[in-house]
Amino acid sequence: MTKKLNLAALPVIVTGLVVLGAGMGQSTPVGILSQNPVMAQALRTQDLWRQVYQQMPDLPLENQYVNQQSGKVDSDNTLASRLIRYHMFVKGRPPNFRLDWKLTIADYLDANELMEEGVYPGGDTLRENPMESDRAAIQRLTRPQRNALIQTLVNIFNPNAAQQTEAPLRRETPPLTPTPNPTSLPTLPQPGDAQRLRL
Repeated sequence: MTKKLNLAALPVIVTGLVVLGAGMGQSTPVGILSQNPVMAQALRTQDLWRQVYQQMPDLPLENQYVNQQSGKVDSDNTLASRLIRYHMFVKGRPPNFRLDWKLTIADYLDANELMEEGVYPGGDTLRENPMESDRAAIQRLTRPQRNALIQTLVNIFNPNAAQQTEAPLRRETPPLTPTPNPTSLPTLPQPGDAQRLRL
């Protein structure tokens, strides 16, 4: 039995391949960001990592690596840019959820999934694979610094989350319940009460 190719699905397949191919060129995957119309704009990881360093200037750059083709230091290939590309393109995790960023940081801390040098961002374009140095840089961060990095990344990819975390949570006060009247409280069993049940 032969299966017919559904020609109506062909544009979707081609579009999916183009979007996946775009990920190799450091573009943000459209499928992930299409859930949020604001993020559906053409964002590029080169622009996003700059925002990370604007908000966290103390984060190590780790941009001393030499590009294989040019033979020059690739100063735009930073720890933050590789972290974002690893998270989105290697692991395929959504960029707008805190838990997913925590999983990625856990990868760097060797507490979650195994990281592979062969697919690590920059490993194929830089003379030296930066993975081990990047892992060491993340491990040197304190827990508050790692939490701040995660929150910064979430805020960049999901501006709505930033507004929610900045706004204080409003707790609704529970409705007041009247204090029970002592005469309306049920009475405790007394000796001999079981005898009355037989009647």
